[in-house]
Amino acid sequence: MAGNRKSQRIEPSFQGSAGRDDDDDFHVGAGDRVAGGGRKGGRGKPAKAERQRRASSRRRDSSGGVFGLFRRLFYWCIVLGIWGAIGVGGLVLYYGARMPSATSWSIPDRPPNVKILAVSGDIIANRGLTGGEALSLENMSPYIPQAVIAIEDRRFYSHFGVDPLGLARAMLTNVTTGRMVQGGSTLTQQLAKNMFLSPERTLERKVQEVLLAFWLEHKYSKDQILAMYLNRVFFGSNSYGVEAASRRYFNKSARDVNLGEAALLAGLLKAPSRLSPARDPEAAEARAQVVLGAMREEGYVTDNEIKSAMSQTPARAKSYWSGAQYYAADMVMAQLPGMIGDIKEDLVIDTTIDLDLEKKADETLSAMLDKDGAKSNASQAALVSIDGTGAIRALVGGRDYAESQFDRASKAKRQPGSAFKPFVYAAALEAGRSPLSVRNDAPVKIGNWTPENYDQKYRGEVTLASALANSLNTIAAQLVMEVGPGEVIKLARRLGIESDLQSNASIALGTSEVTLVELTSAYAPFMNGGYKATPHIIRRISTAEGKVLYENTYDNPPRVLEPNIVSMMNGMMMRVITEGTGKNARIPGWPAAGKSGTTQSFRDALFVGYTSNLTTGVWFGNDDGKSMKKVTGGGLPAKAWGEFMTAAHAGLSPSPLFGTANGDPLQDPARAAPEEGGDQLFDIISRTLDTDQRPAGNGEAVATDQTGAVPLDDGLIPPTDVGGERQTGTRRTTLFDFLTGG
Repeated sequence: MAGNRKSQRIEPSFQGSAGRDDDDDFHVGAGDRVAGGGRKGGRGKPAKAERQRRASSRRRDSSGGVFGLFRRLFYWCIVLGIWGAIGVGGLVLYYGARMPSATSWSIPDRPPNVKILAVSGDIIANRGLTGGEALSLENMSPYIPQAVIAIEDRRFYSHFGVDPLGLARAMLTNVTTGRMVQGGSTLTQQLAKNMFLSPERTLERKVQEVLLAFWLEHKYSKDQILAMYLNRVFFGSNSYGVEAASRRYFNKSARDVNLGEAALLAGLLKAPSRLSPARDPEAAEARAQVVLGAMREEGYVTDNEIKSAMSQTPARAKSYWSGAQYYAADMVMAQLPGMIGDIKEDLVIDTTIDLDLEKKADETLSAMLDKDGAKSNASQAALVSIDGTGAIRALVGGRDYAESQFDRASKAKRQPGSAFKPFVYAAALEAGRSPLSVRNDAPVKIGNWTPENYDQKYRGEVTLASALANSLNTIAAQLVMEVGPGEVIKLARRLGIESDLQSNASIALGTSEVTLVELTSAYAPFMNGGYKATPHIIRRISTAEGKVLYENTYDNPPRVLEPNIVSMMNGMMMRVITEGTGKNARIPGWPAAGKSGTTQSFRDALFVGYTSNLTTGVWFGNDDGKSMKKVTGGGLPAKAWGEFMTAAHAGLSPSPLFGTANGDPLQDPARAAPEEGGDQLFDIISRTLDTDQRPAGNGEAVATDQTGAVPLDDGLIPPTDVGGERQTGTRRTTLFDFLTGG
């Protein structure tokens, strides 16, 4: 027993020695010991159970870890989302505070547009920063808003100014492709950016863009926002808004744009300059087909409509506005500020331009230059045509507006040459001379100046009518010295010449520079019976709402020539065309009158003439003042004048010029009648004193006898006296005047 107790193992106790209770002793039993301490047969079962318990515990711990990870992720997402919202809210508040108060926000005024109309109501041009007027959605082709929505903002009518789905899709596409492929801005955001913000890409601008988009959506309807966008967005080639772009690329209004053209316009919004049809028509067409595909996906068009649109020829825009009517538009814009001041709103300008005449004038000059310009060394031409009131019906300022926008009709001042002589002769008639007054065509010396005729020949005694028809320089110089240069200038001023005129004898040969417009308008009193024809192109200026701001007052012009003077001048200038230097200007069946002009060394050549309907002036020359190859006013200018006037009078009934009947001005009662027997005497003296003057091929006058075959004596005749006592005022033409030559 003792041995047994002695060898018995004493288990450790966790209790104190005091008050120990054997029943309360904690000890480890054999079954609780690790294997090796008990019997062999009971060693494995407790170990296996322990392992299973621990494995189960590990599985529970593992399962709890996955869920815990998700719980932790969810938790931190919420936390980060809250802080992100706070941060975004802070940015919005910060950048929003930097913007003006929303109560002061307003849509900036669209730059004013000036719509310029022809007499027919057709549009000549739109001028202004936008290049076109604003149209409502109802007035533009329905294909345009459909195409823009399909390619730019498919959920435009459902989002609130910002499209989260579209933004997410754009971000995903850009991330997967590694470059900027799509943009997430809505049409409302684009409008806000274009109207209020700079194009820089900064966080501040983006935040402000979103705020402005929310404001636009709150203040305006979707249709109003879309209309504002379409009328302001840039379409390339200096075109802002669909109307400007449609006229720029298709030469038609946005009202008339078809499906293919609408797709092309919508495609430009991605890259207006790069995809412009004026720059790369193939790229523009390829982008248009992408737009058509988007429209089909949205259900705006059918497959058949797509097929028809894709089969259309791609639009090929010109590099710049082309057409002579743009010279007229430039003249309108130049005159506008002087009539109404600064342009602050959309305007509608009614002009006097007849687009049919404008087109005929442009075609005539272009054809003439294409045919004869190179061989004649003439590179430019200009034309202006006005009616009896001074209204400009056609204006061509040069060969090609696309190449040069300088208006040679209204801005270029050049010597008119002999085209100035009608003012000299009219002044002489007012001073008492008559068409049958006789002067001696002979060498004349005035101071150090010795004028010569074009052909350097002299014809002896000739009537003033014959001298004007054949443009004799010596006679014109004599008349200037008789009546005085000052009187000639006064008359020219009355008729409409406003440029500076030099008061010297050489004014007889048109050495003072004038514009083609003022020269032509100064001929109009011969056409209309003696009334001033102030040249004008603007009839009326109105606002877009129809309020009239200006209307011209040229319907009651002053009289500047007496009827008898007009009658005699018409008879004299008719002979220029029928038998003088202007034969190339004949109009079949129509009485016409005019005068040619050629400057020194053939630098300028002009023909100005008129019928009872129109007065037209034509100029040929070179911008650098180089000489042409013997081009005279009776050559290319007279031919072009005749072709244009023939086309302009097609279908009209011929009517005589003022103060003439059957070509004889003495038969018109408005003219002061000569004494009894004057009519017959006029015919007799005309047949006796006048020679049949026929121009050579280049327009130079050659004297012949009545048969037109035998040249007259071209020997020198003693010089005539010039510069005698000047007669002023008008006096009655008598039989004695006819007999003595006035």
